[in-house]
Amino acid sequence: MTKITMDAPAGPIDALLDLPSGEGPWPGVVVIHDAIGYGPDNEAISERVAAAGYLSLTPNLYARGGRARCITRVFRDLLTQRGRALDDILAARDHLRSHPQCTGTIGIAGFCMGGQFALVMGPKGFGASAPFYGTPLPRRLDQILDASCPIVASFGRRDPMGIGAPTRLRRVADEKGIPADIKVYPDAGHSFANQLPGQSFLRIAGFGYNETATVDAWSRVFAFFGEHLRAKTN
Repeated sequence: MTKITMDAPAGPIDALLDLPSGEGPWPGVVVIHDAIGYGPDNEAISERVAAAGYLSLTPNLYARGGRARCITRVFRDLLTQRGRALDDILAARDHLRSHPQCTGTIGIAGFCMGGQFALVMGPKGFGASAPFYGTPLPRRLDQILDASCPIVASFGRRDPMGIGAPTRLRRVADEKGIPADIKVYPDAGHSFANQLPGQSFLRIAGFGYNETATVDAWSRVFAFFGEHLRAKTN
C-alpha cells in the first residue's frame, strides 16, 4: 500500500493506493471512506480489495482544511450532490483509468457516508457500485439512479438509520431495470464491515463490526464485480 498525491480540480489530495500481487492489468475500484475518515480500517479494506485482484484507490475527502470544516463541507456536497467531494471521487476514477496497470474498467465501493456517495456516483462512469449501509439513502433516489451502473448493496437489519432502505432501493432498481444484488443481514447493524474503535458502545447504538456479515458481503461484492467489471475486459 502506498500513500500518493493525486490531482483533483480543487487541488491535489492524498489517497491510498493498493495494487494486487502478480501481473496486471486489473480493473480498478474507488473506495470511499466512512464519516470517520482515514485510519487502519481504511487500510484493511484497501488491502482486501487489492487481494481480490483490483487496483484500490481511496481518496481522502477530508484532505482540505480542518477536520470539522471538511466533514461539514463533504456532507453538504453529499446533500446537494455536487461540489468538491464529487469532483475528488471522479478524479480518483480518472487516476485509476490512467494507471498503466488498470484495464480502464472502474467500480466504486463505499461505507456509511461513502455508501451514499457510491449510489450518487453510480451513473457517472463506473461499471458497478457497492454501497455498504449507505443510509440514510440519498434524497431523490429515483432521479440519481437514472442510468446507474449495476448495484450490489449490503445492509444491516439493526441499522437505526436504515429502516426501509433496502426495500426502497430494491424498488427503484427494479423500476429502472438496474441489475442489483441487495441483501439485509439480520444480526448486523450499521458499520458492520468497519472495524472502528469503541465496539462495545457502537453495538449499543445499533452499530458495530460483524465478521460473518462482512465475509459474506465481500464475497457477494467480488462475485458481482467479477461479473460486471472483469467480464468487460475479457
